[in-house]
Amino acid sequence: MTAFCAEHLTRDAFLGGRLHLFQPRDGYRAGIDPVLLAASIPARPGQSVLELGCGAGAAVLCLATRVPDLSSVGVELQPAYAELARRNAHDNRIDLAVVTADLSELPQPVRHSRFDHVLANPPYYRAGAHSPARDDGRALALGERATQLSDWITVAARRLVPKGYLHMIQRVDRVPDMLAACEKRLGSVELLPFAARAGRAPHLVILRARKEGRAAFRLHAPVILHDGPRHQEDGESYAAELNRILRDGRALEWPIS
Repeated sequence: MTAFCAEHLTRDAFLGGRLHLFQPRDGYRAGIDPVLLAASIPARPGQSVLELGCGAGAAVLCLATRVPDLSSVGVELQPAYAELARRNAHDNRIDLAVVTADLSELPQPVRHSRFDHVLANPPYYRAGAHSPARDDGRALALGERATQLSDWITVAARRLVPKGYLHMIQRVDRVPDMLAACEKRLGSVELLPFAARAGRAPHLVILRARKEGRAAFRLHAPVILHDGPRHQEDGESYAAELNRILRDGRALEWPIS
């Protein structure tokens, strides 16, 4: 598929309406994960950013909405999603170059470029580790096929400038894979877990790693997504810090340890 039909799309608000994105009605749809990923990146105006597997552009466009004047590139395997990312960037007046390519076969302009920041929201599940999705685009987004998680980190490390940062969001059970892939490629590794509620085990984590980094490994206390011990009524129950990120477009402040 090279493009989605209009009737198969929805237009959804992010960051309290600061950003609007077209997404497939039945395919892979962005939740809060790419918003959290974008909020975690300490980018500054004038820096360069590469998103690997950008989909419809949710993460990199959330980042560009918060931080102006970035030089941003997105790489996306699926042509229909790449076209959506271009459309979303244009409609939101954000300068984003979107390249349709496999991570293992990046075009020469990307392979010859280096970036201050690389971000990625790779498939969460190992091949065969989850029930297959009916929609092929969603299946590719959620489950590994040809490209392994270690490949994403290898590509990211090669594209970073010295002292550049990788930020990646993943399921907690993929932490050993991420740490193994960072070995001898990236340092100054930090993990910021996310738990649904206080007292519950984290289910997501953001990895921060730095090219040529030398700082000791840090595991931070979990960020709690929801107030209260359980969901008690209809509607959202995000904690105040999460609302500032999701609705006001604020940065996610990493703990200082």
